[in-house]
Amino acid sequence: MENRFKFLHWSVVCAGLCVGMLIGSSYAAGGAGGEPRYFAVVNARIVTGTGTVTDSGTVVVAKGLIQAVGANITVPPEAWVIDGKGLTVYPGLIDAGTDLGLPKEEGAESSATGRGRRRAAPSGEIAKGPEDRPGTSPWRVAADELKTDDKRIESWRNAGFTTALTIPDGGIFPGQATVIDLAGDRSGDYVVKAIASLPISLKPIGGFWGFPDSLMGSIAYVRQVFDDSNWFAQADSVYQANVTKFERLPYDRTERAIARGLRDKEIVLLPANNAVQILRGLKLADEWKINAVLFGGQQGYEVAGALAAKKIPVLVSLKWPEREKDADPGAEQTLRELKFRDRAPSSPAALAKAGVKFAFYSGGLSGPKDIFKNAKKAIDAGLTADLALRAFTVDAAAILGVDDRMGSIAPGKIANLTVTDGDLFNEKTKVKHVFVDGRWFEIHEEAPAEKPGDGNKDDGPNPLAKRKASSAEAGR
Repeated sequence: MENRFKFLHWSVVCAGLCVGMLIGSSYAAGGAGGEPRYFAVVNARIVTGTGTVTDSGTVVVAKGLIQAVGANITVPPEAWVIDGKGLTVYPGLIDAGTDLGLPKEEGAESSATGRGRRRAAPSGEIAKGPEDRPGTSPWRVAADELKTDDKRIESWRNAGFTTALTIPDGGIFPGQATVIDLAGDRSGDYVVKAIASLPISLKPIGGFWGFPDSLMGSIAYVRQVFDDSNWFAQADSVYQANVTKFERLPYDRTERAIARGLRDKEIVLLPANNAVQILRGLKLADEWKINAVLFGGQQGYEVAGALAAKKIPVLVSLKWPEREKDADPGAEQTLRELKFRDRAPSSPAALAKAGVKFAFYSGGLSGPKDIFKNAKKAIDAGLTADLALRAFTVDAAAILGVDDRMGSIAPGKIANLTVTDGDLFNEKTKVKHVFVDGRWFEIHEEAPAEKPGDGNKDDGPNPLAKRKASSAEAGR
């Protein structure tokens, strides 16, 4: 009887171990939430982003990374297979300048003033000089303020964008910009590079009452902050080595944050849209000895040679200049304004011809539809489609300092992929699948709502139907 009991006991134990092994292997292939961890897009056209195109190949995704890519790739038995016949796989697109996921600054709209309007008196303490650190909060980090319920995140992702540089707003030193991927279970999952760049604004914020109240004042203030931070870095090093010999330094978190950025050669974003601003930005970058990237760049067609000589990259805003919607229709427009609007989309082609590295950013555009429409304007103005793709992928990643992990389709890089049914910049092309950090999103077209009394359901799909994404689940 005792032997029989022992036999039954060990039978139960062995059975439990077998079940545990099966469950373990299922979790390894499917993830704790049931989503697949291994994918293979087969029989697809693959555009790697670095110039290599495979007409019919396979991309294997394993645990968030690209495991293999090419024409003769063995598909792992545990992979979830997607037939890519008739589809094209691109690197995930990058928006190199947006505020996706960030809360709007209170009073941002009301603070904007036009000619002839009286600026409201400031409600807080008035800055009287650089020592008061007006409009300065470089210790803020966009990653710490990320709101993943921003509906634009899904909209951008459904259009093929997998990554963005999200930039805080407000003040001269508004805070640190963050590179994020556009999917995750919680905000921390989105963050690729928490401290990615230090944006600077040169817009005067002092008004009639405070400092700085002019462009010259803003530039002088930024210069002073950099000088103070450099001094602090040197003085702090001496103090830390001789704490019994020198008086301690006063605490200034602006100096500490900026000094760290300068030490780490962090990217500093300088505003420079027209030719005068671009040339000024080049001069200031030299003077301040910073790792500068200019943003704006829409009049680069006039100064592409100067940019090439300095080898400073540019983030080009795709929000091309246009006449204000509420402008007086009878008001005269200068020849300079008309020329700028006409030639701005030719700047990317001019920069490419001069050998200037550049990337695209949405610059406040309302949605991805406008991003692609305006990118197409740059292509129509002379930019090749291949270089336009690089501006959304490999070159954007390089400028933002993350090309070691994204921007192209290569083994070991983050599995950020955009799968379309045609050429990326063809207005009829649809995004069919998107991978963000190896997470699969299948993009569906939302059926158009029927009009009252319209019973005809056979008129074909509505070309203006919105895209809807659903995360794939194991076994679906």
